[in-house]
Amino acid sequence: MAQSRRERTEKARPALLGLLRELSYRRGTFVLASGRESDFFIDCKKTVLTAEGHVLVGELMLDALRQLPKCDAVAGVALGGCPLASAVSLTSQLRGCPVPALYVRKAAKDHGTRATVEGQLEPGHQVVIVEDVITTGGSTLRAVETLKSAGAEVVGVVVLVDRLEGGAEALRCAGLEVVALYTRHDFIEASPLSATLTDTIPDS
Repeated sequence: MAQSRRERTEKARPALLGLLRELSYRRGTFVLASGRESDFFIDCKKTVLTAEGHVLVGELMLDALRQLPKCDAVAGVALGGCPLASAVSLTSQLRGCPVPALYVRKAAKDHGTRATVEGQLEPGHQVVIVEDVITTGGSTLRAVETLKSAGAEVVGVVVLVDRLEGGAEALRCAGLEVVALYTRHDFIEASPLSATLTDTIPDS
């Protein structure tokens, strides 16, 4: 008997968190992309780029899209967001509801088409950005402007880990809906999963 979406999420979410805790989470002193110092770091690429991690990310982020306005594509911000967009797009095709992937460059290429957005993007397309980690939200907001300049309408953000340092609030203040699969509490506290994504996932 086929699993419902809720059942898939209930199994996939703790499995992905286990991989992130094992492969991606580190304690120490780190300087983040925002310039802030932190006593922990989560390198999601080490998990996402494993075969199992890729499958789990695709399942969970695609399900999370259902909490946002309907989109025509998912966009990953280079570098960490690119495999997320690919995983979501692949999973959508396997489920029979294809959603194309886009890659957003941090700077235009100095050769070829000099594109800042890679993939099939048409003017007016509604796009959801997929991110690995959000701290201040600055890089995501820059990606929003890049996509808008290319003709897209950004309708929301799905993030793997929200560090709870103001980033999600900054995105919401910019009019974007944000869905986080995990927060810092899932890593720095010995507690059950934070407010569960499955609470908002339909059974069908």
